[in-house]
Amino acid sequence: MGGFEPVADVVTGGMLGRAAEPSAGESKEGHTGESACLNCGTPLVGSHCHQCGQRAHVHRTITAFFHDLLHGVFHFEGKIWRTLPMLAFRPGQLTRRYIDGQRANFVSPIALFLFSVFLMFAVVSATGNLDPDMGGSPNDLAQAETKSVKALDGLRTAREAAVKAGDPTAEIDEEIKEQEATLDIVRTMRSKGVTEAVLESPDSSFHSSVPWVEQAYLKARKNPQLLLYKLKTNSYKWSWALIPLSVPFVWLLFPFSRRFRAYDHVVFVTYSLCFISLLVILGSVLAYAGVTGMVPFLLLLPPIHLFLQLRGTYQLGRWGALWRTAVLLIAAVFVLSLFALLIIALGALD
Repeated sequence: MGGFEPVADVVTGGMLGRAAEPSAGESKEGHTGESACLNCGTPLVGSHCHQCGQRAHVHRTITAFFHDLLHGVFHFEGKIWRTLPMLAFRPGQLTRRYIDGQRANFVSPIALFLFSVFLMFAVVSATGNLDPDMGGSPNDLAQAETKSVKALDGLRTAREAAVKAGDPTAEIDEEIKEQEATLDIVRTMRSKGVTEAVLESPDSSFHSSVPWVEQAYLKARKNPQLLLYKLKTNSYKWSWALIPLSVPFVWLLFPFSRRFRAYDHVVFVTYSLCFISLLVILGSVLAYAGVTGMVPFLLLLPPIHLFLQLRGTYQLGRWGALWRTAVLLIAAVFVLSLFALLIIALGALD
């Protein structure tokens, strides 16, 4: 009978999970405690290999796998919980400390930018704010149509009264014409989407002396859904272009400064764009939840955040930070307009 024990071990071990037993040096939790680095074989002294940097203790658990996933994408090891509060409430201190060399404590600006932009487009798409068929919720559009119909009926009643009284009706006729056009647009938005409503409106005829501009418009009019899709994809792929477009305007605030370098301006702009991306995420979630009353408050945050970040990063006084904030807000409108033109051109000419 003793000769059959190995066979039984093979059957019970191989069929019932014996092969999943920890290997040498590995605990049941899936962690190892090796004396030499499993990556390069160097004898271990401390929690990391001094030769290649690998941890002394590796793992084979699902929990640790997802930890590695988060860490690989976004360095979720406490950095995010130190970075986000400072980005929101002490942006100038965050930017200055990172520039001055405190890199281990915070998520790098480019890593945070890439993640926040990805999350922004994912959230905005999920909440329907990038849906080309949406010009408002179905309920909002239905209410708008009802109001337009009531307003049109009221104008027609007023016109009939004016005719009976012998009064001129030219002004009322013009209002009726405008209200009819509005009603047609609302109904087109309900049935085909906001893009179709704009491009199919009677006033959307367009001619340009520049051939490629008119050609791009005709392509957009022919297939607006494709144009919207291209705009979305190009906006995501080219979002990084906002950084080089913005940096020159920050540099102009400190021209020929030996104290502040181009690197400082890049870090400043990148962290600022991260905050805007996260703010858009918050606004999209609130709008999706129906909390529209918070939108005006959110619009006040970018100027305040920019002021605090300028003052802390460049160690400015109140007046110096204030006038530079005003200049950068104007520059931001220009940069966004230039970026929008770039995305439209790429989408229309592709």
